[in-house]
Amino acid sequence: MDSSSHNNFHNRHTSHDYNLHSHKFEEYAYVLDFSLRGKSLTIRGREGIIIQAIGENRLTLLELLGIQNGNFDIGERVYIGKEGRNKIISVLGKLQYDSISQSAKNELPSIVEKIVLANEERFVSYINTAQPITPRIHSLELIPGIGKTYMMSIINDREYKKFTSFSDIQSRIGLKDIHKLVAKRIVEEITKETRMTLFVGR
Repeated sequence: MDSSSHNNFHNRHTSHDYNLHSHKFEEYAYVLDFSLRGKSLTIRGREGIIIQAIGENRLTLLELLGIQNGNFDIGERVYIGKEGRNKIISVLGKLQYDSISQSAKNELPSIVEKIVLANEERFVSYINTAQPITPRIHSLELIPGIGKTYMMSIINDREYKKFTSFSDIQSRIGLKDIHKLVAKRIVEEITKETRMTLFVGR
């Protein structure tokens, strides 16, 4: 990618980020794994109920400290906002994919799917507004399963009428399980299999 294309990508990318990640700080996260007698990977000497989670909004991997004697479930949505937490003491820091447990890695794809379905309106809005990254690459093409044919169908159809749901997209252009395709792209971004990010905050 030449420098002008990179700058164009960066500018568009940041505008996408602003729309998609409307909150600067996460308010909710989904539990990927936890240890009742864990040691923090991000803060030296911190011990307790250590939770590995994924933020609902920015989709970044987080390390959380849970309250003593708290009960947690894999896939549980927990409140991590600034005020009124009842199960989480603090957000300890961000995690890299390589540092999370194997159990957390195993749970990641299904929990990301869960997040995409729970936030359907947000991701459908992305499909409705996604723009080209460079003159030759459209951001929709970077979602697995959306080639040029589906991309053109989406662009043409959304000009006529915005999509309202995943099922609306499927019925109008024939693209099945789009939530799974979006989730797959998010996992690729988290695992750094791809350099460009459409959905995951950095």
